[in-house]
Amino acid sequence: MTTSTEENYLKAIYHLSTGNQNSVLTSAIAGSLSTSAASVTDMIKKLSEKNMVEYERYHGVRITRKGEKVALSIIRRHRLWEVFLMDKLKFKWDEVHDLAEELEHVSSDELTKRLDAFLGFPKFDPHGDPIPDTNGKVHSNGQELLSEITKKGKYILSGVNDHSPSFLQYLEKKGLIPGSTFTIVEMDEFDNSMQIIFSNKKSIFISKEVSKNLLVRSHE
Repeated sequence: MTTSTEENYLKAIYHLSTGNQNSVLTSAIAGSLSTSAASVTDMIKKLSEKNMVEYERYHGVRITRKGEKVALSIIRRHRLWEVFLMDKLKFKWDEVHDLAEELEHVSSDELTKRLDAFLGFPKFDPHGDPIPDTNGKVHSNGQELLSEITKKGKYILSGVNDHSPSFLQYLEKKGLIPGSTFTIVEMDEFDNSMQIIFSNKKSIFISKEVSKNLLVRSHE
C-alpha cells in the first residue's frame, strides 16, 4: 500500500521523467511539489525501500516499473475524475484539477472501472491529456507543442501543459479550449509570436510563452 503523499511523489517523478532518459534531480522534485530538498530525500529513501524508485546519491532518482505502474494508476484516476467533474457535475475546466487531486487517492479498482464505463471510456481529459488505459498504456494523439510548429496552416488545440486556473481562464477568454480549430496566418521570427484566426474570423496574437504551453495536432 502507498500513502497519498507517496503517490504524489511518484506522480511527480513520473511526470518529470517522461521523455527524459536521465535521472530526475531531487531539486526538480522539490520544486514540483513545493517542498524542501530534505523532505524529498527522506521520501525517496522510503520509496526506494519499497522498490518504487532507484536512488543514487548525487545522481538523482529513476522511477522503477513498479513505481511507474502506481503513478499511471493515479494519473488514470485523476483524469477520469476530471472528466466526471466537468461533464457530469458541470465544473469549469479551470476548477477540476484541484478537486481531482483529492479524488485520485480513492484507490478502489472497482470504482475506477465503473467510473470509466459510466463516462463512456473517454480517451482524454478536459485539458486534452491522454487517459492511461487499464493496463497503464498511454495513447498518443500525435500532438506537438505549438511553439515548435514551423509551418502555417490549420491546427486543432488538443491539450495544455499549464493547468493553473489563471492560464486556463486566459485561454477561455481567448476562445482557446481543447478542440478549437484555428489557422496560423503569421509567424514572427523576432519574438516567436504568431497570429491565428478562428473559423468565425476572430483573430488573436499568441506569445511564445503561451504557445509553449499549448499542444496541437494538424487538422486533416
